[in-house]
Amino acid sequence: MKSKTSPYSKLFKGAALGVACGIGLSVSAMAQAVDFSGERVEFIMPFKEGGGSDTWARFFAPLISEQLPGQPAIVVKNIPGGGSTKGANIFQQRAGNDGLTVLGTSGSTQFPYLLGDPRVNYEYKDWKAVLASPTGGVFYVSADLGIKSAADLGKLKGVEVKYASQGATSLDLIPLLAMDIMGLDVNAIFGMKGRGAGRLAFERGEVNVDYQTSSAYLTKVLPLVEEGKAIPIMSWGVLDDDGNLQRDPTFPDLPHFAEAYEMMNGKKPTGIEFKVWKTFFAAGFAAQKGLFLPKETPDEVVDAWTEAVKKAVASESFKARSEDVLGSYPQAVGKQAQKSFAVALDITDGDKEWIRNWLTEKYGTQF
Repeated sequence: MKSKTSPYSKLFKGAALGVACGIGLSVSAMAQAVDFSGERVEFIMPFKEGGGSDTWARFFAPLISEQLPGQPAIVVKNIPGGGSTKGANIFQQRAGNDGLTVLGTSGSTQFPYLLGDPRVNYEYKDWKAVLASPTGGVFYVSADLGIKSAADLGKLKGVEVKYASQGATSLDLIPLLAMDIMGLDVNAIFGMKGRGAGRLAFERGEVNVDYQTSSAYLTKVLPLVEEGKAIPIMSWGVLDDDGNLQRDPTFPDLPHFAEAYEMMNGKKPTGIEFKVWKTFFAAGFAAQKGLFLPKETPDEVVDAWTEAVKKAVASESFKARSEDVLGSYPQAVGKQAQKSFAVALDITDGDKEWIRNWLTEKYGTQF
């Protein structure tokens, strides 16, 4: 994954020359001296093509490439498997510190880490975030189920709903637990390589319910809605400063999960299961997608990436397309991104124990 000529080695040659000439280089000047000209950046995406995370990565890659010093080509490399743990493990083991290998993650990478999934051989503390993208999600059903909105959810009681999942410890924990709280009879079909694969299973008629994060819903599912094949039921919502669910600003016409539950059951959701759902919803969606460099990457290279991401987010190209592709969510860059992930990766032992027990009892997950 490493280039033969590191942009950081170029930097040190320049720095050494400056010292030899008796010239002191400031940190910012050294950051400006980072040069990726002629280089190729590998953007590891631990999911299959076509899902929300892949859409996010391919949206950002050219924007960031334009802003990095030397405008290197950024190539998205999909490495699916293990609910995203395979690609994350490879990044942990092989990525160099020269800024030429970055990793994109989602909540499906965070959840196995938080839950102690035995497939996890990576450590978030060994990475440095330069971008955190919050997002939302939309739950939708096949028109064949005969319901038109969340107001009709009661008609699904006693009806088997089939959901294609990449694993119970992935971000699919959110819809699986939500459907369980709602009292739906869920047949989870595991083995998907990403949410994109789950959507394709829905399109083929192999399952009759699905959910996608905002980016994939906006770009891949809306056409199905327009064709009458998919019926949007609810968004997961967003949390306000007091921890209460509010409607997602990207989907203001859709009820959030708690509203849909109340429509179905005539009362608001309560209890430990709803509390834990909100905890993991916050962990999985407030900093849902992240762009990381290895922790040992020199500060000057991290600064170059951070500045490039800032410029990309402020660019006219981003402003023109982001709402249609990503939704209406603010992007956290640099130290803000690192703070976002510090919060997202902090859950109580009690919540962790409850969800692990639920996963073992419901899906036979072993920890």
